[in-house]
Amino acid sequence: MSPPASAAARDRLRIAIQKSGRLAEPARALLAACGLSWRESRDRLFCYGETLPVDLLLVRDDDIPGLIADGVCDLGVVGRNVLLEQDGDRRSNGRESAFREWRALGFGGCRLALAVPEAWHWEGPQQLAGKRIATSYPALLSQWLAGEGVDAQVVLLSGSVEIAPRLGQAEAICDLVSSGATLSANQLKPVQTLIESEAVLAGPAGGFDDVRGELADLLLRRLDGALRVRNSKLLMFQAPRNLLDELLPLLPDAEPPTVMSLDNGDGVALQALCHGAVTWQRLEELKRAGARGLMVVPVEGMLA
Repeated sequence: MSPPASAAARDRLRIAIQKSGRLAEPARALLAACGLSWRESRDRLFCYGETLPVDLLLVRDDDIPGLIADGVCDLGVVGRNVLLEQDGDRRSNGRESAFREWRALGFGGCRLALAVPEAWHWEGPQQLAGKRIATSYPALLSQWLAGEGVDAQVVLLSGSVEIAPRLGQAEAICDLVSSGATLSANQLKPVQTLIESEAVLAGPAGGFDDVRGELADLLLRRLDGALRVRNSKLLMFQAPRNLLDELLPLLPDAEPPTVMSLDNGDGVALQALCHGAVTWQRLEELKRAGARGLMVVPVEGMLA
């Protein structure tokens, strides 16, 4: 699919992110980790890219999928829940998909879940037949109900969904859940997860047929590198060569290590990029297995 007709060819990439909210700062931090920096406009709604021709548009998260569909922006950082809900709404109204998830970004995690009163004994989706379910995600809920063959009434609410059962507006709800504390405070319990959500990089369903395609590929490569090293550490140590078979199994989350011979011929120096937590306990296990001179180094960037 080509970009929307309303999207004039541009030689700069435009990314929409939340102006404020829980995804705003993590999104800017991740893009900054990709080597991007900006000059912000006076109204703080537009940031002009200085290190690369990649600009930021600061908007409401609910507006991002529509801005991509209309060609106003090229990419966007938005919750998967928002992206899927708006895509479902488009398709239920006979319009084709205009945007899709390009990358999961690993922050802003939550889930869209069904919740019922704590007093209910949950027996499965069929228990919802004939019931009213309050939600801000009617498209996703309707899709799930149809897939389960459940005939229930979807009650659309724009906010404070969790109090709907107490107000007599619905018997159950479908809402975003993070810690579950809000549900518990309203005597509700989650019983079914519809989708797992997190921040994603969204883009057009197709690609770009101008220089933006090259910029998007460059950004994706840098994003992949930044995401890969987010929790990565470079582990370095020395050990007798004959103990390698005992040491390497202690590095299950590491890239294939670099092993270099030491001058004495009986020892090796090893470097391993570990993608899991390198804890004190882990270091002590390696030391007991024969490693010495253990050093953990943070990784600032990586490009495959």
